[in-house]
Amino acid sequence: MEKISYLGWENCYRLANDTVEVIITADVGPRIIHYGFIGQENEFKVFDDHVGQTGDQQWLSYGGHRLWHAPEVQPRTYYPDNAPVHIEPYEPDGIAAIAPVESTTGIQKELRISLDGGSRVTVQHFMHNHNPWEVTLALWAITVMDSGGTSILALPPRGPHPENLQPTSRLALWAYTDMSDERFTWGQNFILLRQDSRKEYPQKFGALNTDGWLAYANHNHLFVKTFIPMAKAVYPDLGANAEIFTNSKMLELETLSPLESFPPGTSLQHTERWYLFDNVQAPQSDADVENDILPLVGGIT
Repeated sequence: MEKISYLGWENCYRLANDTVEVIITADVGPRIIHYGFIGQENEFKVFDDHVGQTGDQQWLSYGGHRLWHAPEVQPRTYYPDNAPVHIEPYEPDGIAAIAPVESTTGIQKELRISLDGGSRVTVQHFMHNHNPWEVTLALWAITVMDSGGTSILALPPRGPHPENLQPTSRLALWAYTDMSDERFTWGQNFILLRQDSRKEYPQKFGALNTDGWLAYANHNHLFVKTFIPMAKAVYPDLGANAEIFTNSKMLELETLSPLESFPPGTSLQHTERWYLFDNVQAPQSDADVENDILPLVGGIT
């Protein structure tokens, strides 16, 4: 762990090995602001007009990776995470970033980040209930990816009719979702959504993801994050545990924990693992995913 200045934030912490580096800012958050191969591009989007800022009274995106409350509502979800966070060592090769208790929600957010070897990073997300009453929510892990790439979401296994009579998939669509948008590729086994800086209009969809991984191909790299889908759990957003949002500036890969109630003095946890692969082209079809992406994902899931 090394303390550094990064993009105008003076109090950042860098974890690195021979393969990748992770940078967490202590000036706002908890927020992971950088993840990438050593000496190469940041896989995450960082917004130029937000870099180095602290203490604003309004919520700012900043970019990078954050933790939110779900379902998405005003004002709870958009509590400004603009205050400094406490940093402490976590296990031999990681750190914990602990935010102050939110004054309007009574919830405290925490990220525990460990660099496991190779490109793998484990991110444990926590929400601690400091209220005198029970709270119901889901943890929402949002990774803001840099522009220009393609996201990949796997659908549950397909099968023929009439052997398969019951539904196996669930999609959540928002009022602004346009399924005819050319940024989408609706395959038989995968849904691809491309980030396009020429398209101002946002798009979003969610799904009940049973495979437990999302991916984004960009910079000739493949970013994969994995999570554990919980069978028979109740998820927010019409039962979605994975969501993808894009606009003209970025694309978000989002995973969610089950919607749960937790009593005063207790916590909820949601874990992701991140991986980064080199020399991977953005897929254009199911065949590209099956040939180029699945062999990589199969080695980590």
